[in-house]
Amino acid sequence: MREDNLIATIFAPLAGEPGVRFDDDCAHVPAAYLAKGAVVTMDTLVAGVHFFADDAPDLVAKKALRVNLSDLAAKAARPLGYLLSLALPKNHDAAWVRQFAAGLAGDQAEYDFALWGGDTVATPGPLTVTITAIGEPAVPGGLLRSGARIGDVIFVTGTIGDGALGLKVVTKTRFRDTLEAQDVSMLADRYHLPRPRLGFLEPIVDHITAAMDVSDGLALDLSRLARASGCAARLKAATVPLSPAGRRAVDSDPSLLNIVLSGGDDYEILFTAPPSAASAIVAHGSATGCSATAIGTMDDGEGLHIVDAEGRPITLENAGYQHL
Repeated sequence: MREDNLIATIFAPLAGEPGVRFDDDCAHVPAAYLAKGAVVTMDTLVAGVHFFADDAPDLVAKKALRVNLSDLAAKAARPLGYLLSLALPKNHDAAWVRQFAAGLAGDQAEYDFALWGGDTVATPGPLTVTITAIGEPAVPGGLLRSGARIGDVIFVTGTIGDGALGLKVVTKTRFRDTLEAQDVSMLADRYHLPRPRLGFLEPIVDHITAAMDVSDGLALDLSRLARASGCAARLKAATVPLSPAGRRAVDSDPSLLNIVLSGGDDYEILFTAPPSAASAIVAHGSATGCSATAIGTMDDGEGLHIVDAEGRPITLENAGYQHL
């Protein structure tokens, strides 16, 4: 299928946002959409690196969207629209692209935003998907990772480690035979389909001092937040929230705690707030069905310090996923 026909028949129907023009080389966005400024993020997913070449096209599309939505969620931003760049090898036919677009359409409906434009190219290399997502922040300028203060409590939403453990399950490299089928299924699903925590921070945004999403591993991303904020971070490993499947995996092999703390693909929100707000934040998590767990504190000094339940230092074999 030629590029013009592919765009007109498959992707143009996804551009349903009123007022945004899709019929030009650029997306034309009315000023009303940017009244509070904009939060813009971009992620690239490459076949064989960020997903498997034989993954279902709709799952590839959803993952590509959701890793971007996770960034917006961590900035308390409401998604408005996105740009898509799709580099297709010659062997990907129109049927594959239609399934891919169906995945986009499903998530557009679920998260209430639309395609604003993009580009398609042919490539001799692996399939590559790049998405740029644009959001409206709840507070002008959005939340930054650099605002944490000494004494702040460190929180994380949901559970940690499911995506990284799910990758091990999918590739059958670790512990798959020691888990029940329901645990295997749950962990694999968390790897394939992130759950961006959109809307979680907005009701408590006035309490938040710093925030970012956890994509490259809790330990690495927390060290980044600490460095940007000019503080040290003290992480209590025993308080890091695990799903029932994750807990059973770690109980069966305690060495998996390293993967939980340093593995990527969590797509939860890591944030800090003063101790006076802690009870309100935990209550908000309970009320919304998305837990917020206190996992440490910001201290004087620099670096990340991980301790066990008795306060003894923990050294990780690998701090997190490095893209380069």
